[in-house]
Amino acid sequence: MAEEIRTDIQTEQPLEDTVVKIFRNAKVVKGGRRFSFSALVVVGDRNGTVGFGYGKANEVPPAVEKAVKDAKKNLQQIPVVDGTLPHPVIGKSRATQVTLLPASPGTGVIAGSTTRSILEYAGVRNALTKVNGSRSAKNVVKAVMDGLIKLRDKETVEALRGVEIEVEKRW
Repeated sequence: MAEEIRTDIQTEQPLEDTVVKIFRNAKVVKGGRRFSFSALVVVGDRNGTVGFGYGKANEVPPAVEKAVKDAKKNLQQIPVVDGTLPHPVIGKSRATQVTLLPASPGTGVIAGSTTRSILEYAGVRNALTKVNGSRSAKNVVKAVMDGLIKLRDKETVEALRGVEIEVEKRW
């Protein structure tokens, strides 16, 4: 079966995906252990569109396929300004709190592997992050997405408030 590259209708760029984590579950039955797998996947176009998905199956490849399909249903548009975040933001999910800070050009994404995968697939090239509380991959992904959804660019805030905003560059 040929693998075809699907494109996001809004951006016309191919969506890329990566597996953040594979979870294995064992059920003990009369004949031994029966394993099932679940996959946490991030999908994005590296240009402001990103989503995550979760899929379960009795083997790893079908679990990843289900997770990718789920992630494509949950795509979000994220404002990225000059390769970084427009402003500092805190995302929360259960016991996890993730602080996302904009960074000057050349800094790179200073983050753990879970947070880094979401930011890179969203198109963020320079950012600082800190995870407080639980470091569970599922909660960290949800917290980072919560923070990214809270982001607003200058034009959106001006339209909401009905005033013009001056932005000072810190670098």
